Amino acid sequence: MTAALAIGISLVFAALAVWHFRMAWSITRGGGLAAAVPRVEGKPLFVPSMRATVAVGLALPVCAALVAATAGVLHVGISQRLLSWTCLALGLLARAIGEFRYVGFFKRVRGSRFARLDPLLYSPLCLLLASAIACVAARRGL
Repeated sequence: MTAALAIGISLVFAALAVWHFRMAWSITRGGGLAAAVPRVEGKPLFVPSMRATVAVGLALPVCAALVAATAGVLHVGISQRLLSWTCLALGLLARAIGEFRYVGFFKRVRGSRFARLDPLLYSPLCLLLASAIACVAARRGL
């Protein structure tokens, strides 16, 4: 059960990596990021660079490997306890809760495309991933 859950989580991280690479390619072609970046009065809070977006795309498979290693699906020679605690430190629960202004379930600034998608897609996904990762970590050696 733990291995299947870890594989599912890893596949989600892989899909998110592909999405980030697609977004990085979109940035180079002048594509909009309206759904991916919080906005205030129609202006993005930040404009992610192609390099930063690619960096996130590269970090996501590392997260997938971390979860797979924690579940014992992938062997990396690191203690289960350290792997489990590192999984919990990914910060997905904090992302779901948010910073209470622009991001997360408890944000106050609304009205943009990102603000509409965040409580429907982004924050629930982070909460689901955080919960699933906590299950994997708890079963494998906290």
